Amino acid sequence: MVKWKRGHGYILSAIVGTLLLSACGDGSTGSGTTATGITPTPSPTPSPTPTATVGPAIAAATTIDVNNVANYSAPALPAYYDATVTALDNTPAANPANDRIATLGRVLFYDKQLSINNTISCASCHQQASGFSDPARFSTGFSGSAFTTAHAPRLGNVRYWLPGTMFWDRRAATLELQASGPITNSVEMGFDSTAGGIAALITRLQGIGYYQELFTWAYGSSTVTEARIQQALANFQRAMVSSSSRFDTAYAQVFDPAQPNRGLNRPFPGFTAQEERGKQLFTTGINGGGAGCAACHQPPTFALAANSRSNGLDAGETVIFKSASLKSIGQSKFFMHDGRFSTLDQVVEFYNSGIQAGPALDNRLKTPAGTPQVLNLSTSDKAALVAFMLTLSDNTLATDPKFSNPFR
Repeated sequence: MVKWKRGHGYILSAIVGTLLLSACGDGSTGSGTTATGITPTPSPTPSPTPTATVGPAIAAATTIDVNNVANYSAPALPAYYDATVTALDNTPAANPANDRIATLGRVLFYDKQLSINNTISCASCHQQASGFSDPARFSTGFSGSAFTTAHAPRLGNVRYWLPGTMFWDRRAATLELQASGPITNSVEMGFDSTAGGIAALITRLQGIGYYQELFTWAYGSSTVTEARIQQALANFQRAMVSSSSRFDTAYAQVFDPAQPNRGLNRPFPGFTAQEERGKQLFTTGINGGGAGCAACHQPPTFALAANSRSNGLDAGETVIFKSASLKSIGQSKFFMHDGRFSTLDQVVEFYNSGIQAGPALDNRLKTPAGTPQVLNLSTSDKAALVAFMLTLSDNTLATDPKFSNPFR
């Protein structure tokens, strides 16, 4: 769900101020909304990385080279991914970034054996080329005939949603806990209570040679547990940091923490006049002549501000929804939690004139009188906002081999 918020004169300072304060599934990671009863359980601290002999099963089943593991834990990031951004990181102390655990997560993410009939993986609904979203409005479940009721959102920069809650309705307390939801969902992956639940999945994975080796390699023992599955999937997804879009390339050239708005208001090299206009509208508050979008979709991660509420998609809305980061939004095909919009032009028009009143509506989308804000943007300004959002597409994340399918 894309959510643009508009403030009343404090938007630009809110960008910096909030920064300083601060799968399959949703919002960051997922498509399904039918899983219920997720019980928070603490994830264990990973065992010391072992120096274990890795057998042939990993090499036979995957392209992973255990002697040359991919760098997930310490990627090179632009200078503006500094303390103001890391303050927003929702990585728990019990699950720090770890190359081996993330590698295990990559295998789990792409493995169809996590579904009851070996037909669906997390990646089936979160496709790399589509910004780790689903190119369909609703995702097909394991049966091939049932569909989810929510659109699978993008995963890039999921680690920078500070509250850490997951699914569109925020019902999972952490990305770790969210991982079990789609697996045990009766539509998505099918390991519900009638199929034996997570215990049945653990029994299956425990009998697979490459998991015996991978769990030993990552954790020091071959024991498969729900907490370890959750940890590994979350570790892999948090590694999906987006920092290689055209926005990033241009911002890196003008970023200056000593300047107002950290250089965001400077002209961006390589941007067209239309894209620059869109950037100004996005990052400038409504009282300053802009649309105020950045008050909630915070550059440079474009993850949602921690204190955001709902966007007034429907009249009388009571559920406080969240959205994914806007990075790679141009690679998505559907927008909002139910995928009701199929173009960014429709999204912009909604925020321009279609916001509905309700108890969950964010205050930044209201006028001083408490009514839904109407922007009255010109046709050219609406097109400029779309043009700017397209600069957020990260083709590197969409093609990086370390996030691709590892199976032969």
